[in-house]
Formats: sequence, structure tokens, C-alpha cells
Amino acid sequence: MSIKYRGETFSGYNKPKRTPNASKKFAVLAKEKDTVRLIRFGDPDMTIKRSNPDRRRSFRSRHKCDTDPPSKLSARYWSCKKW
Repeated sequence: MSIKYRGETFSGYNKPKRTPNASKKFAVLAKEKDTVRLIRFGDPDMTIKRSNPDRRRSFRSRHKCDTDPPSKLSARYWSCKKW
């Protein structure tokens, strides 16, 4: 099942995908109840080094990943989920 949304193809709702040549590293077609939104997140020029415990702790602290998770319709939710 693939979903077309604003000219982009997604494999389904709430499934992040890489976005080459875009302003952000990932895109996800987020759906919560009846609301559907295209979320873009991640710096395309940065590498993810979540295997390094210090970097992981710093990222999660900076983005407040351990507090109540926000809505699936926010970039913070998806960014924290990746880390």
C-alpha cells in the first residue's frame, strides 16, 4: 500500500522515509485520529551517532525526549523516536 500526498509517495502513515535533496533528512506522513500532516525533521548535513552514549544523552536532554511525548504530529516526537 502506497500513499501519494502532495506529490510524494509514502509506504504508509507514521513510517519515516529518507528525503534526498531536501531541506530535511526525513519525512513522515503522520496521522493521529482524523488529522494527517506531512512532518519533515532532521538536519541533512549532520550524521546520527546515537551509538555514542554521551551524544545520545545530550541529544535526548536537549530535545526533552524523556518528558511526556508530544503529539505524533510534531517533529520532536519523530526525532526523539529515531534516537
